[in-house]
Amino acid sequence: MKNTFVLCLGLILLAGCGGGDDDSAAQRTVLRVGTDATYPPFETVDPETGRPGGFDIDLMTAVCQINGWRPQFIVTPFDGIIPGLRSKKYDAVISAMTITPERAAVVDFSYPYYLAGQTIAVPLDDSVTQGVDDLTGKRVGVQLGTTGELMAKKMDGLHVFSYDNIGAAFIDMANGNLDAVLNDFPTSRAYISKHGTAKTVGKILSTEYYGIAVRKGDAQLLTEINSALDELRDTGRYDRLHEKWFGGPPAQGLAIDSSILE
Repeated sequence: MKNTFVLCLGLILLAGCGGGDDDSAAQRTVLRVGTDATYPPFETVDPETGRPGGFDIDLMTAVCQINGWRPQFIVTPFDGIIPGLRSKKYDAVISAMTITPERAAVVDFSYPYYLAGQTIAVPLDDSVTQGVDDLTGKRVGVQLGTTGELMAKKMDGLHVFSYDNIGAAFIDMANGNLDAVLNDFPTSRAYISKHGTAKTVGKILSTEYYGIAVRKGDAQLLTEINSALDELRDTGRYDRLHEKWFGGPPAQGLAIDSSILE
């Protein structure tokens, strides 16, 4: 999922209070975490509580618990999330963010914590579209700043429409304004399961690992996050979180593949 350029708008939603800006690494009590809470089941805002929730939120909360921090989630549009991190509006980012060489050049990533990939979704009554080759000349919706957007724009003959959040693309497709949506399969699957207005077709088009981002050179924070991810994997807590949000254990657990950063 997701890329970056515009400055971020900040809606601060607290999962804990106090500290943050003045905490040194050695004295950290609060970890400020940027997230684009429009991407269930990874992150979304609970309409009843007004707080972010989802797999990523639970995972980062567990990382913070292990390290003795309180998480402070700062909700921000995805296309500005890396500039916000670099300008110190928050200390880390968890937002279903695919590790790419371009992003790794400007931020540092944790171990990969989720394996995903792009998939095509079409209306239920579409009996023609079976894969990428059938998208030529079609109107395809994507989320602004994502790897899905980058992939779609590299394909010949597509009319690409970018949206602030992927739900808006699915709604536009249901209203007849799009022929397909290109997006990460876990989120597309979750949307389809909830709304039942579309289906996925063809094979998974990419292999993408999600990582937690920190500012370039923030080695201590990165080490502490990676150590917590190891503990979550080794103790089975990661598997339990995965089952909570995806209905079963992960096929590969915490896949760690440093070659994707090369």
